[in-house]
Amino acid sequence: MGYARAGFRVTGVDLKPQPRYPFRFIQADAMRVLAGHVLDLAPFTAIHASPPCQLFSRATVAPGVRDAHVDLLTPTRVALDAIGKPYVIENVEGAPLRNPVTLCGTEFGLRAWDETSGLTLWLKRHRLFESWPVFLMGAGGCHCSAGRAKGVIGGVYGGGSNDRNRARTVRHGGYTPPTDVRGPLLGVDWPMTQYELSQAIPPAYTHFLGLQLMDALVPEEAW
Repeated sequence: MGYARAGFRVTGVDLKPQPRYPFRFIQADAMRVLAGHVLDLAPFTAIHASPPCQLFSRATVAPGVRDAHVDLLTPTRVALDAIGKPYVIENVEGAPLRNPVTLCGTEFGLRAWDETSGLTLWLKRHRLFESWPVFLMGAGGCHCSAGRAKGVIGGVYGGGSNDRNRARTVRHGGYTPPTDVRGPLLGVDWPMTQYELSQAIPPAYTHFLGLQLMDALVPEEAW
């Protein structure tokens, strides 16, 4: 959604059906798509890839669970390098990205009111973005780690507390809000399931990066 709001025509690819995806969608193995077996990539200006993050995520803590996941980030980068088009790779903190930009919801004013707890929640969702050959700029720095966000940090779905009674005292450790609050907290204004919200990149992030890509890659008269 963020790339679309920045002016790009978006085609999404995923191995599983995505009935709520709001743009053109192709159900396929992303690695086969990058290999040119499913889709002609020649017309595309840039490629965004979000390889599965479970191998690197701090939320993957159960014994043996992390080892059950394979590294798809490295082969994704190899495939993108072979294609030669500008790309962005997104992943979580701890992923081996090259000189990534880190974005956080507090940089974009992403917040929502949780009526049940009576709290204003600020989104803490750190996501890392590697890009080539366009150098992407950050948004000024995360506010949650510096303690400058007013209210409670929300949206740490991998490790936050969902105890509403404790939420008022959880300022920087993370509070997982009810499902109906997560969409507004992420800046998502179309229907998504709880699982989809837990995996989503806030549109504000890709809108911010997409504007930079548009400026660098697309002639002004084509906007």
